[in-house]
Amino acid sequence: MVDQIDLTMVNWARAQFALTAMYHWIFVPLTLGLSFIIAFFESIYIKTGNKEWKKIAKFWMTLFGINFAIGVATGIILEFEFGTNWSNYSWMVGDIFGAPLAVEGIAAFFLEATFFAVMFFGWERVSKKFHLFSTWMVAIGSNLSALWILVANGWMQYPIGMAFNPDTARFEMQDFWAILFSPVAISKFTHTTSSGFLFGSLFVITISSWYLLKGRHIQMARKSILVAAVFGLLSSGYVAFTGDEAAYNDAQKQPMKLAAFEGLYDGEKGAGLVAAGIINSSKKVGDDQDAFLFEIRIPWLLSLLANRDPGSFVPGIKDLVYGNEKENIMGADEKIKKGKIAVEQLALYKKAKKAGDSAGAEAALTVFNQNKEYLGFGYLNAPEEAVPPVSLVYYAFHIMVALGSLFPIIFIAYLFFTLKGTIIHQKWLLSIGVVSMFLGLAAQQCGWIVAEVGRQPWAIQDLLPVTIARTNLTAGTVQTTFFMFVAIFTLLLIAEIRIMLKQIQIGPEGK
Repeated sequence: MVDQIDLTMVNWARAQFALTAMYHWIFVPLTLGLSFIIAFFESIYIKTGNKEWKKIAKFWMTLFGINFAIGVATGIILEFEFGTNWSNYSWMVGDIFGAPLAVEGIAAFFLEATFFAVMFFGWERVSKKFHLFSTWMVAIGSNLSALWILVANGWMQYPIGMAFNPDTARFEMQDFWAILFSPVAISKFTHTTSSGFLFGSLFVITISSWYLLKGRHIQMARKSILVAAVFGLLSSGYVAFTGDEAAYNDAQKQPMKLAAFEGLYDGEKGAGLVAAGIINSSKKVGDDQDAFLFEIRIPWLLSLLANRDPGSFVPGIKDLVYGNEKENIMGADEKIKKGKIAVEQLALYKKAKKAGDSAGAEAALTVFNQNKEYLGFGYLNAPEEAVPPVSLVYYAFHIMVALGSLFPIIFIAYLFFTLKGTIIHQKWLLSIGVVSMFLGLAAQQCGWIVAEVGRQPWAIQDLLPVTIARTNLTAGTVQTTFFMFVAIFTLLLIAEIRIMLKQIQIGPEGK
């Protein structure tokens, strides 16, 4: 069955989904973070009565609206792709995956959209307090939208609260609350939203720094920087805390992902954390090559972060592929054997049931249930297929961490010189600030590469490979739509940049 799969089509479908997701993620974190910053600006206006804060809030609100509109367009396309390119996935898990998305559409998006119009057009039509309430509801609604989407994604990373129905070949929801409060879903939500807060702060600092370098809107820029620097600094600490929790969950639930982003091929007790290094891209699991051409490790730290025990064993890629009997780790090779039994017995169960052979169906179902935990592995041809692209995941993770360590330093510097009243004279810092948003965007994209590429080859961790989740389309069909989306998304991005730049050039006058 696997041998007949058109891998070219699968790879193009993956590329198309990645393209859509990465374009979409240009807009989403700004929506998450900027919405709260606008709410802070308006809260200060209501508290102080200073109309300068109202002008500031309205200016950033305009940029928020531009970004929000285009972000919605890319998000809709992203959801449609589940049906067009991943129809087997949609069929097998629609009962589970569709529920959070439905809640997102009915509750969170409705909440967000209801107050969106009031926030933009109700300044002189409703009371100040109700307008402020509407602004906060848009901020909360935006982040609630992210909650339900990330719950769905968290389930893909750690599938719980469901059962496989052998009669329909579908995964069916058994416990909605287990899915909602999954530790992976919670850490995904908190880490993603906190990184959005940080990115929104960098966006404000970038534009405000440009104004200061140009000598324009100085008071507005200073006030904006003060709020953004405080919010960004607090968000940086939150990002670090939630990032640590996300890595811990990876170690417990997705150990192959952790091994990949650390470049750890051979497991060890008291494993060190790679602070910096150049990975050996030609290294293959099971060979004798060194994993790194150059590395700097911090002793015991990986074991501490992964298991909260500096002397604990952290499995490497080799252990997870071929097993480690001493550490009681079953390898992918053994899981494939069990998975193929599950696939075979599932087929026998359906055949026997169709033929009216109840005894044969029951016997096949018994064996299937003993091995169903490894069903997804039955569609792999070799244990090495369970290894994600190590170099890509490793560099994406370490770039993300390096940039994440830089941002709080930037926020502290901005806060210090703003409070001192000399920020306008710090040309070196303002120059860094102008590019800080783009560094934040790079960190955002790297984070999603780690999350999604790091769990390959799985659409659903351990249960459904991407090769089985795909739609039966030709590679040429997917290629055509891929390049169509490249053109559409690029035009949307250019449109946003042009509209944004025009509005930034105009500035807050008349707001």
